[in-house]
Amino acid sequence: MTTTLRPEGPETPTPAGGRTRRWQICANGRPVGALRTTAVPHGSQLWGDIAELEVREGRGRGRGTFGALAAEEVLRNWGCTRVDVGIPESAQVARGLAAALGYTERMRNLSKRLTAAPVLPAGVTARRIEPAELPAWLDGAAEGYVRSLMASGLTEEQGRAKSELDHLRVLPQGADSPGVALRRLCGDADGEVLGSLWVDLHLRDLPDGEPLAWVMVVEVSPARRGRGHGRTLMLLAERECLAAGVCTLGLNVFTANEAAIRLYASLGYQVTNRLYGKPL
Repeated sequence: MTTTLRPEGPETPTPAGGRTRRWQICANGRPVGALRTTAVPHGSQLWGDIAELEVREGRGRGRGTFGALAAEEVLRNWGCTRVDVGIPESAQVARGLAAALGYTERMRNLSKRLTAAPVLPAGVTARRIEPAELPAWLDGAAEGYVRSLMASGLTEEQGRAKSELDHLRVLPQGADSPGVALRRLCGDADGEVLGSLWVDLHLRDLPDGEPLAWVMVVEVSPARRGRGHGRTLMLLAERECLAAGVCTLGLNVFTANEAAIRLYASLGYQVTNRLYGKPL
């Protein structure tokens, strides 16, 4: 039996300047599955993405493996230097396939349904990050983000390109960008900065169309770590989310950040998706 990858439709450009195409996985010319390949510009490089991979007929015969490997070859021919694939938490078989093909888990998506605004601990207060403070704060936040991206498997060039694109997309007007909350957590007694928070309040929609807010940065000041301020910052994020009328809050956590994973689990956040990647 011959398995092939056949275009399902024409290649189309993406809004970010990349390209995407959907393919059929065929056995002896008959469609038995499908997938989508997308090339996304990141600085001077293209990153590949494999999505919508499904085998409708003949599972367990290596057709998913063939589809993934064929998609990688398409992305190489498009000039992509790495490939990522997002896998729902419930898809255990797909996670096993990714691991068998040399993919490494880089990060997890988590979310939580919010009902009531939590009370912040005594002795702390939140204030806005002012426009004059933002450039220096954002530079520091970007450096931390780049380090985490590199630890998850990206090169420095890839990490810096992704960081710049993400920040420009979400903060086009700096501190005055609509739909964001930029906050400092401070001590009541002396105003000392204990940590900082950046929440995008309208980043994306859930499948049912409901808004989903997203935690972009949660950072405790180095001298104040290990004192519960990370938990307080997450409670503040939930308050900001509900104050904006959004009832679901999500975030990314890098797989290597075990302390953060434990914190989010203790607060009731559930893993919804895992991102795997590898260089091409």
